[in-house]
Amino acid sequence: MAKKVIIIGAAGRDFHNFNTYFRDNKKYEVIAFTAYQIPDIAGRKYPASLAGKLYPAGIPIFPQEELESLIKQHGVEMCVFSYSDVSYQYVMGIGAIVNAAGADFMLMGSKNTQIKSTKPVISVGAVRTGCGKSQTSRAVIENLIAKGKKVVAIRHPMPYGDLEEQAVQRFATVEDLKKHKCTIEEMEEYEPHVIRGNVIYAGVDYEAILRAAENDPTGCDIILWDGGNNDFSFYQTDLMITIVDPHRPGHELNYYPGEVTLRKADVVVINKIDSATPEGIAEVKANIKKVNPTAKVIEANSTLTVDKPEMIKGKKVLIVEDGPTMTHGGMKIGAGTVAAKRFGAKEIIDPRPFLVGKLAETFEQYPDIGNILPAMGYGEQQIKDLEATINAAECDLVIIGTPIDLGRIIKINKPYVNIGYDLEEIGDVTLDSILKRF
Repeated sequence: MAKKVIIIGAAGRDFHNFNTYFRDNKKYEVIAFTAYQIPDIAGRKYPASLAGKLYPAGIPIFPQEELESLIKQHGVEMCVFSYSDVSYQYVMGIGAIVNAAGADFMLMGSKNTQIKSTKPVISVGAVRTGCGKSQTSRAVIENLIAKGKKVVAIRHPMPYGDLEEQAVQRFATVEDLKKHKCTIEEMEEYEPHVIRGNVIYAGVDYEAILRAAENDPTGCDIILWDGGNNDFSFYQTDLMITIVDPHRPGHELNYYPGEVTLRKADVVVINKIDSATPEGIAEVKANIKKVNPTAKVIEANSTLTVDKPEMIKGKKVLIVEDGPTMTHGGMKIGAGTVAAKRFGAKEIIDPRPFLVGKLAETFEQYPDIGNILPAMGYGEQQIKDLEATINAAECDLVIIGTPIDLGRIIKINKPYVNIGYDLEEIGDVTLDSILKRF
């Protein structure tokens, strides 16, 4: 008889693990997915069109809170943990729930989940959310384009809408973001690529996505995997670049699967040198040497660009930062905060008195966010709540530290400035020297 399985996930790695290992595997019967970390993804079904011939009715997705009861109700024998950017203590806490309910607990590695490309693959990952993957990916792409190469990017999944419609998505223009009904979270990752003329793919079925990218109508010499959270690549990789964050020293050895990305790295980028402490930088360097002493190490600043810096001085400001970085990424400081301090803001206000709807729920789930408003936008209601919260806030100015212009998505009733950030390498070891050899 087939072994009964639950895949524990967050609408990303869980679907990929299913597609690559379980979909047509008669040794297993996947009873359900569970969902956590991302709001409003439970209650859906993984559709039959993606689930394959063994699952003509699709596969239900339940809240993770029901995991224990699902194991007992269905006689589940194994649970596969399949999401990222969580502490080792958290992972094993889930493992304890699974084992206590009688099931085995499984973590899947790269051998059974990575897909082989017909093109060379460069993967960019990180040890935590918010280290600077996106700016590093952009720097790699721009460097390769300058060398005459055609690069197609593939982004870690964020399928928060209709899974069938999102099976394979291609983004080449800002209009494509509207076409695919992107959330703020998706736009933050795709828009910085397309406004620079880069093509980026995403979706649910990452083998179909890879084949489409390899045959992109604009041409493709190299695939660039743009990782999400701190997950490792879905593709067999020829050059692995991992970013570490000296603002969170020690996290590179204490979060899953961030340490995997560090151990697999050919190149490690220590980002944010310009705003980190010497102690944090030294600890990160020591940990790199401890677990991956042969990796090339690049030091880099995360340089800010502010469209109207003169507006910040002396103002009472509300800071809006990238949502996932502040929530499950656990960051206490982002680009907006750095800009507020650097350009002389008078006061950073606390957004909590002005929270509306689902944003209030976010602060309940992540009470340590502090005086920063995460730009949560996983769905239409969250976007409306974000707009209402910003507009209710009693401040002179809004500092937007997200990678996109929120003013294009929501109506903001007060002045605001946008903060951008780019990778600035320092030292002798550079992406250019490594990519030349590659």
